[in-house]
This record gives sequence, C-alpha cells and structure tokens, in this order.
Amino acid sequence: MPAKKITKTKPVEREYIVPFRREISKVPRYKRTPKAVKAIKQFIARHMRIPERDISRVKIDKWLNQELWFRGIKNPPHKIKVKARYDGENVKVELMEFADNLKYKKAREDKIIAEAKKTKKEKKAEEKAEKEKKEKSEEEKEEKEKSESGAEVARKVAKEQHKTQKHTQIQPKQPKSQPIRKTLKK
Repeated sequence: MPAKKITKTKPVEREYIVPFRREISKVPRYKRTPKAVKAIKQFIARHMRIPERDISRVKIDKWLNQELWFRGIKNPPHKIKVKARYDGENVKVELMEFADNLKYKKAREDKIIAEAKKTKKEKKAEEKAEKEKKEKSEEEKEEKEKSESGAEVARKVAKEQHKTQKHTQIQPKQPKSQPIRKTLKK
C-alpha cells in the first residue's frame, strides 16, 4: 500500500490565553510591560508555527497594546486572551475581550473612521461631479467660441468689403439734364 502524504496546514485563526507571570517575574519591575509584549510575540511565534520563530513577523493590535500598558510599565496583566490570525506572511494578534474603557474608545474610533470614509466618498463624488461639470462647460465654451469666431470672421469679411467699396473710385453720376424751358429757347 502506498503511504499517505500528510500535509501540514497552518491554522488560519486561533484563540490563546497568553500567560505572562513567569516571564515578567524574571525582569526588574521597570521592564515588565516591555517584557510582556515580547512574551506575547514569542508565544504566538511558537504556537502559530512561524518559521525560525521570527518575532518581527508578529504584529500586535493597537487595542492589545493599550490593554498591556493600561496599568503602566511596572504592573502589566498576568495573562490575556488574544486572537491570532495570518495576514499574509505576518501574524496579526488582536485582543479578544475588551475592557469597558477600551470598548468605548474602540466604538468612538470606529465611528470616526466610518465618518471619515463617508466624507471621503462624498468628496470623491463631488470632485467627479465638478470634473464632469468642468468638462461640459469647456465643451460649451469651445462651441460658443466656434460660433463667435464664425460670426467674428463674417463681421471682418463684411468690414473688408465695405472698405473696398468705400475706397474704390466711384464713377461720378452724370447729372440729369434738366428739361429746357420753352421760354428760354427763344
């Protein structure tokens, strides 16, 4: 019987609870939160099977970073629940459970981003309408210029003809001879 080939597929998305307690107890208090950030990256690199456990390929979400730094540099949380997913070559790590303060911040930021996208679309639509209007007005101007130039040319030609007529020598008209009166004929 032929042997079956087993292909390993990388997981697309996973949830983890990352423990920090052991890692942060190894460093001085003033270095604990930076060590927690490094510990997340190492943990994800190991569990998501990143080649050579390259921690530069692990990208931490903004909200996860805020949660880690919320209590300052000396007192990070002892564990945290995250969601890791592949984003091309990199692995994006996001916070799973938001604290109340972060929920409101995230909702506000999402609203701002949505409004920015909406205004951006509206601006593009306005620019497109202005561009079309400008093109139409340019076409109308060209047509108007053509008609005006045609009328102008006709005026010039008429003026030239008038000048030539005026300056050509006019044959003097012979005066009509007046009838000779009979009384004068005598």
